[in-house]
Amino acid sequence: MEFVRAKSAGFCMGVSLALNKLDAIIEEKGISGDIYILGSIIHNPQVVAEYAKKGIITAAVPEDIPSGSIVVIRAHGITKQVQQALADRGIHVIDATCPKVKDACLLIEENTDKGRVLLLFGEEAHPEVKCLLSYTTGDTVVFDTLEECQKCDLDPARKYCLAAQTTQDKHVFDAISRELSKRKGLDLLVLPTICDATRTRQDEATKIADKADFVIVAGGYNSSNTRRLAQVIETSGTKALHVETADELPLDDLRKLKRIGLTAGASTPKKIVDQIQIVLESL
Repeated sequence: MEFVRAKSAGFCMGVSLALNKLDAIIEEKGISGDIYILGSIIHNPQVVAEYAKKGIITAAVPEDIPSGSIVVIRAHGITKQVQQALADRGIHVIDATCPKVKDACLLIEENTDKGRVLLLFGEEAHPEVKCLLSYTTGDTVVFDTLEECQKCDLDPARKYCLAAQTTQDKHVFDAISRELSKRKGLDLLVLPTICDATRTRQDEATKIADKADFVIVAGGYNSSNTRRLAQVIETSGTKALHVETADELPLDDLRKLKRIGLTAGASTPKKIVDQIQIVLESL
């Protein structure tokens, strides 16, 4: 059986920075019961569980964080209103939002300040999308597919800007951009908000899919960028399986294959990818 592993598999820059900030505050303050995260620091249950064992508290809502404590903002960001409310309560806020998300927030703020309506390609319930929307100063339209975009009734008398959740599929985003550009008289500015690492990871996944009979995609089931990698691979015509750990691999089925690919989401630890590789190479 042949095996190929994506070079891009594992933590992206934004995830590494967020975890480094959390590790730094743990080293500085120790575990005193007053270090919180508002929501999962990254979308990987195994990583979150490791920090819970260290005494880090994951708060579901801002009200669960006591005044005077420390809160580390998740890599996906939080709304600017919630961040300000935390600071107003005397909570020490350490912002571990991915720089690419921050850049997208500022681009959206800058262009909606100029009167443009935001057209956002993203998952409306996702924490990052909620963060991005909090920087708008006008009307917004959110959609998650090209088909939803096609149904949008847009007024040609208004100006628009198109942005995307940073981990969205670049090829779908480009198709949306082309679709909107066909609309007669529409004043549209396309904002480059999809992360370079996302594009690289998706492009490499497609190349691996072209060479493999089957591709394993490792990452948290709550990770949108991991789910999207599996979708990109499936769209290319190769079957993909999304797993969180090596324990979930269907070994009997995999033994029947000749060429297996392996990639991973941006929030998947290297050690999990390594464990999956060890199992695959032993088949």
